[in-house]
Amino acid sequence: MRHTGKTAGEDVRMRGFAQRHTVDAALAWLDAQVTELHPLGTEILPLRSAAGRVLSAPVVSDVNVPGFDRATMDGYALMADSTEGATSYTRLPLTVIGDSMPGAPFDGLVSAGEAVRIMTGAPMPPGADAVLPAEWVEAEGMSEAKDKSPQRISALASVSPGKNVGRCGEDIYRGTTLLESGRALRPQDLGVLSSVGQGEVQALRRPRVRLAVTGNELLPSGTHPSGFHIADANGPMLSALIERDGGEVDFPGLVRDDPKAILEALQADADMVIVSGGSSVGIEDLAPMLVAQHGELAVHGIAMRPSSPTGLGRMGRRLVFLLPGNPVSSLCAYDFFAGRAIRALGGRSKEWPYRSMRGKLTRKISSPIGRLDYTRVKVDGDLVEPLSVGGASVLSSTTRADGFVIVGEESEGFASGSDVKVWLYA
Repeated sequence: MRHTGKTAGEDVRMRGFAQRHTVDAALAWLDAQVTELHPLGTEILPLRSAAGRVLSAPVVSDVNVPGFDRATMDGYALMADSTEGATSYTRLPLTVIGDSMPGAPFDGLVSAGEAVRIMTGAPMPPGADAVLPAEWVEAEGMSEAKDKSPQRISALASVSPGKNVGRCGEDIYRGTTLLESGRALRPQDLGVLSSVGQGEVQALRRPRVRLAVTGNELLPSGTHPSGFHIADANGPMLSALIERDGGEVDFPGLVRDDPKAILEALQADADMVIVSGGSSVGIEDLAPMLVAQHGELAVHGIAMRPSSPTGLGRMGRRLVFLLPGNPVSSLCAYDFFAGRAIRALGGRSKEWPYRSMRGKLTRKISSPIGRLDYTRVKVDGDLVEPLSVGGASVLSSTTRADGFVIVGEESEGFASGSDVKVWLYA
């Protein structure tokens, strides 16, 4: 069932949630918004800055690679017929008439009984159709200049036409579509693009994400906790997750639990705003009320554990995600909702970027019908052990865990020995 923004926008501070949205309903609302907002636009990037970026248009080669026939081994370029019958016992003499080096081809024609010393990658000289490897050759005489080829060589073996020759266009033919639109560029992709003369790429613009971590009790990341204050853990974690998913993060610092400061963050020049903390029903949980007053709070309160106080909404064209302040809840809500939107708006797959495996539970996982549970687990071979941690503030449980198991809202959990799907953190 999809709940309306009107219900979600009610002030629930100190009253609790009258009802909670299902995860599926929240995802349905979110996917509809992403479809409306995508794409964000494109930009031209220099190749050196394009790793990980998503192509907005296919790339078609307008050249052959290589653009000429070339040697694939060091040796001697010649007519294959000139080596017919050659063995270590029946050596065939050849006259060396010059050299062909990478970038410096031999300027002449190879005839029967002649050879050109050639290095790997160098252009094949006209008339030559094969390369006789250097180890299959014996030099008979040397020119006076030490850097010149032997004037006479003997072939100790035969080669067939085309042997040890890389043909023009062997790697890439002119007119080939190298990379399709929507591809996230890998380092080797950049090498291929450079090989056809591409110095720039047209890529989808990355979603700009304003990160607002709230809480008067928080100290900046890297500050030693003291008194009744704690160091910010969500800022570094969420920043890294946003960048992992292709977002451009704007995190100028902590935001106090002050309506003016939070509203300023919600109205930032960004494609989406992620607020960490102040999303629940406490007296200082201001963000849901501000979103409802100045935009649309479509979802507030979700039937999941952890992350039940999560909120989703919009401020104009900006998507807004209200994540719980408890670190595990924040991680879980980000993965389910905010990360999905960042990936989709940036042209990536909206699905989780985690590998998965299957294994057998070492003990049961219990869950009530009607609620989705995110259970951290350790993996040993094909054995899956649920961690005995219930607290959403115990972030270290995610570092002890190898991944997590999802128990759907229609399930009461899994019995010991059940075969389950594990999503791996790495």
